[in-house]
Amino acid sequence: MATNGHTNGNGHTNGHNSNGHANGNGHTALAEPPHYALLKEKIVILKQERQAVILAHNYQEGAIQDVADFVGDSLGLARKAQATDAKVILFCGVHFMAETAAMLCPEKTVLIPDLAAGCSLADMIIPEQIKTWRAKHPDGVVVCYVNTSAAVKAECDYCVTSTNGVKVIEHIPADKEILFVPDYYLGSYLKAKTKRKIHLWKGYCPAHAAILPEQVDRLREQHAEAKFLMHPECGCTTKQMHLADEVLSTEGMVQYINRSPAKEFIIATENGLLHRLRTQHPEKQFYPASEHASCHHMQRNTLEKAFMSLVRMEHVVTVDPAIAERALIPIQRMLDIA
Repeated sequence: MATNGHTNGNGHTNGHNSNGHANGNGHTALAEPPHYALLKEKIVILKQERQAVILAHNYQEGAIQDVADFVGDSLGLARKAQATDAKVILFCGVHFMAETAAMLCPEKTVLIPDLAAGCSLADMIIPEQIKTWRAKHPDGVVVCYVNTSAAVKAECDYCVTSTNGVKVIEHIPADKEILFVPDYYLGSYLKAKTKRKIHLWKGYCPAHAAILPEQVDRLREQHAEAKFLMHPECGCTTKQMHLADEVLSTEGMVQYINRSPAKEFIIATENGLLHRLRTQHPEKQFYPASEHASCHHMQRNTLEKAFMSLVRMEHVVTVDPAIAERALIPIQRMLDIA
């Protein structure tokens, strides 16, 4: 099964040093539990038996990324879900991502290692709140971040990711008022980039909100040559967007680093991405903008739970067909545009 250049756990080297010693970029890798090597071998066998593919978000723990067939962002994973001919998709991410895969691939079985892997940001908007806004703005357009439940997507006109948000917003007629939900910071970034009239919901990602301007300032002083890459969900966006070398989605960061001759980078996003970056570029150094930028929902998924999910064929993620029919409209509009 194809990958995106991220080496996986099928016997190939992944750059992860499991003995707790410093690896090639000066980062001290955490030791993996001794049984993980055996678990990875069993997962490879189970994937074949179940005719399964493992999709892992960039924020998943390193061990899960190692065994994944594809590691990427929300948009990339959605496209891989559509493209795969596997009968089973083990989606190692959070619930709204697995919902999207289930809606795009109704003929496939979609599993998630832990049903409790939700999203605090997605929980900050409910369908009734969108209906209330629509009643006051009958000609308005509702754009939702992919970090929303299927029930919320069903009330929206367009879906976006941090990768394609600008392109989707610019596709909407210029005379339309837009409500963007639920992320205030991503919405602020899109508003600044497109100059459109956008009403912003006051949601936020707790992991990205943990990245503070003061911490970034210190890192920039300590590593003057480092490129500063910021995710638009960051709570410091409004204060430091102009200071970032680039404001990028996680996949955008990966591609930028692939092309860049720079050797040092300050990474302002959830710290799970650092595993992929250090694996793909052991010759470069990556500094987390905050040691606390960790999503506890993403970390609910573990290698053990991924293994048991394939063993027991649990937990199956489904979406009510009536909701899925409506939720697919904004998702498909996004995919058609970008």
